[in-house]
Amino acid sequence: MCPDPVQKMKSDLDNKRTDLPNVPGVYLMKDAKGRVLYVGKARNLKKRVGSYFTKGRSKDLKTHVLIEKIQDFDTIITSTEKEALILESNLIKKHRPKYNVILRDDKRYPCLRLDLKSSYPNLTIARNIQKDGAMYFGPFASPGAVRKTMKLIQRTFKLRKCKGVTPRKRQRPCLNHQMALCLGPCTQAVDPGQYRAIVDEVILFLKGRTPELLQRTREAMEEAALRQDFESAAEHRDRLLALESTLERQVATTADLADRDVIGLARKGRAALIMVLFVRGGFWLGSRPFFLPETLPSDAEVMDSFVQQYYEDAPFRPKEILLPCVPESKVVLEEWLEELKGERVHIRIPKRGEKAKIVQMANRNAIKSLDEHISAAIAEAGMLEHLKRRLSLTARPERIECFDLSNVAGAEGVGAMVVFDGGKPSRKDYRRFKIKMVSQADDYAMLREVLARRYQPGEKRDPLPGLLMVDGGKGQLNVAVGVLKGLGLLDSFDVIGIAKKDPERGETEDKIFKPGRKNPVSLRKAPELLLFLQRIRDEAHRYVIAYHQKRRMMTYRKSVLESVPGIGSKRRMRLLKHFGSIRRIKDASFEEILAVPGMTRTAAESLLSVFGDGG
Repeated sequence: MCPDPVQKMKSDLDNKRTDLPNVPGVYLMKDAKGRVLYVGKARNLKKRVGSYFTKGRSKDLKTHVLIEKIQDFDTIITSTEKEALILESNLIKKHRPKYNVILRDDKRYPCLRLDLKSSYPNLTIARNIQKDGAMYFGPFASPGAVRKTMKLIQRTFKLRKCKGVTPRKRQRPCLNHQMALCLGPCTQAVDPGQYRAIVDEVILFLKGRTPELLQRTREAMEEAALRQDFESAAEHRDRLLALESTLERQVATTADLADRDVIGLARKGRAALIMVLFVRGGFWLGSRPFFLPETLPSDAEVMDSFVQQYYEDAPFRPKEILLPCVPESKVVLEEWLEELKGERVHIRIPKRGEKAKIVQMANRNAIKSLDEHISAAIAEAGMLEHLKRRLSLTARPERIECFDLSNVAGAEGVGAMVVFDGGKPSRKDYRRFKIKMVSQADDYAMLREVLARRYQPGEKRDPLPGLLMVDGGKGQLNVAVGVLKGLGLLDSFDVIGIAKKDPERGETEDKIFKPGRKNPVSLRKAPELLLFLQRIRDEAHRYVIAYHQKRRMMTYRKSVLESVPGIGSKRRMRLLKHFGSIRRIKDASFEEILAVPGMTRTAAESLLSVFGDGG
């Protein structure tokens, strides 16, 4: 008699967990296909993994769901709990398991960047925080907020506004200098110490030290007045008024004027939202929400995972983090944060006093933001359901993939895929394709290549979409159908084509084509659906054009530098790596070019002579 495969699997798991050691480590729960469902860390692997299979023990929602799906598990032993924490974070990034907390930011929040390596630092807006030695301030809640702050700083402080690592030498001062908004290091000698004093004031302002900066400015104004330097005193007075106006708009939260992050948590069903309030110098400067559409772990696990993922790459780690509940690995997290920051970081869970009130405020903001996300999700789901009915799709299209192409007479051909998940862009899933097999201007052949590469068998095929869109009419749609048929995917999901209207033929709206149907589907009575599909198509178009321009710019950069005598392939690579763009090379001085590794005086002079002539 053959043994029951289910009973055999359970027996094998029991034997495997029984043999586990009582040491720290990481465990990976897997399903029948070997996919990682959950990654966890443990102080004691044997006890932690065994808790999933112990009968009669009360289990949380995540464990109840997991034990129905677990078919196997792997473990990795570590020397300490801190090593297990770091390894867990890396494995979550690698496998992105379904039942772990994974931060999905709707957008990249802008920051302000100050490069202190420059003799005359300037302030720029950045979306990608890099480990380049510069100081980053933020994140700001929106592009509008960061631009408003940038404008205030430019109006209040005399930092240079021009781009580049160092100011480019000019014959005449710029308009900002003429309006007394810049010291003008591009046209005249400026004391680096005097300029650095202004930089320090900007740093104080961006760190939320406005009261301290107010005191400094007031003292400087009074000192200038005593010296009868009334012009300087007037400048300090104007700055003082601007700073006081800014301080009035900031919300005071604590009397100790400390830097801290305050984290709130809200949950409804399986959805959760984490809200981070940024308190700098005792003032609430902004907030940042993180929406988790399906979260099974307990509050303690959610907080644990959030702290790990968020602060690993955060631009600023405060000395104090206030949480609404105790994370699973509080002590280990504090040790890890201290290692990252270089000084002690305290994780606190206040129960009374003004700190507890701030956490309650963060929780209220989290509840409000979660309600807004849920309402938007319900609206999106209703639209997707409407789309399903109107286009007679086999299922509601939760994941929509749209493809577009771009080329110039067949040269530099590229393709792109954008993804809308739950009605919203999922930019982490976007893909770009450099056309490899087609050299002539043949859109059908290019589309065939892109689709075949996207849906070819392998790990990158999953997840499949609920709806595939191609930019084009019947021809492009037929190409898509042919590719899917050849790959055995024709019945796996729906496919449509979207073609622009032709006013010369009297058409008033874009056309939606379906396989096996001669005439397009009219969405005249459902304009919101047409707008939604157009939005997806336009996003694909924007994305592919941006990629095409990047490819063409790379070709342009290569050709421009190839025309310079004495600049070979190695020097071209070093110049582009050092400066980052042709524009910065053009703006660079002779000394800056000569500082690039491998450059000679002759090559630098040759480069300047070509660019000086408009090259």
